[in-house]
Order: sequence, then C-alpha cells, then structure tokens
Amino acid sequence: MRIEAVQGDITRQDVDAIVNAANQSLGGGGGVDGAIHRAAGAAELHEACAALGGCPTGDARATPGFRLSARWIVHAVGPRYRDGRHGEQELLASCYRRALEVADEVGARSVAFPAISTGIYGYPPEEAASIAVETLQTADTRVELARLVAFDSATLGLYEERLAAAR
Repeated sequence: MRIEAVQGDITRQDVDAIVNAANQSLGGGGGVDGAIHRAAGAAELHEACAALGGCPTGDARATPGFRLSARWIVHAVGPRYRDGRHGEQELLASCYRRALEVADEVGARSVAFPAISTGIYGYPPEEAASIAVETLQTADTRVELARLVAFDSATLGLYEERLAAAR
C-alpha cells in the first residue's frame, strides 16, 4: 500500500473512502466530525449513523458518503488521551487497522485519514503521527492508497518526517 501525506480538507479528497474521527454515538460533533457531517449532508448521515447504533472506541463502521465525492465514510472512534498509560496507543492503532478492514469490506481501494484523536481528544500529535504511519505500514489490506490528510502544516510536517524515516 502506498502512503502519502497532504495538507487539505478531508471532505474534498478524491478517494473511495474518507475516515471520520467519530465519537462513540456516531452522532456528529466538532472538528473534523462536524465538518464531515455538514459536507455529506447532516440529515442523511445522521440517519445512517443512528441505524448503526454507535461504535466502540478503537473500532470503525461504514456509511455511504452521501454528498461527498467519496463513496464511503468510515467512522473510526479514537481514544481520549489521558496519560498514555490507559491503552491509548493500542486503541489508536486499532482505529487505523479497523478503518482499513472496513474499507476492504466495502471495496474501497483509496482511503483518506484525518489525524484521529489529536483534536479535542487530546492525543499528542507527534505520537499520533507515529502510530498512524507505523500501523498503516504494517497493515494487511487490499487498500492501495492511504492518504494522511493534515489540517495544518505542523501536522503535515509530522507525517512527512515519519514517512521519510520509514523509507
């Protein structure tokens, strides 16, 4: 699988599926979650998410992309960061693995990921970028392209550093 990093708006990525940094209720929220719900069509996406009945931390579920160019939205529930000693690393890695597994299930071959858990969930961006890159590099998947979409230049720099070090 090819892994690339870009800076931009995840709702405008030309991929088969985008990953939403969701909460357990899948009901929408702030940050990237709210932006995806608004761009996809809040009413339709809310109804599809409600039908799924929520999602546990570290897991993922798929809905149609509705008004997005992406056919699918993979909702991955990242951990709230406490102190790094409550399984946060494993849960965050699980988000990336499960998102790829769900993408495989729906037939997506290109997937765009936000920086899961680094917003209001407080995960340190440096550590989150390392976990994202390491997990994607070792994943067993039919996905051909994983695009790490950074909201800002600092996050893009973190992704680029980790990708360069891994080559």
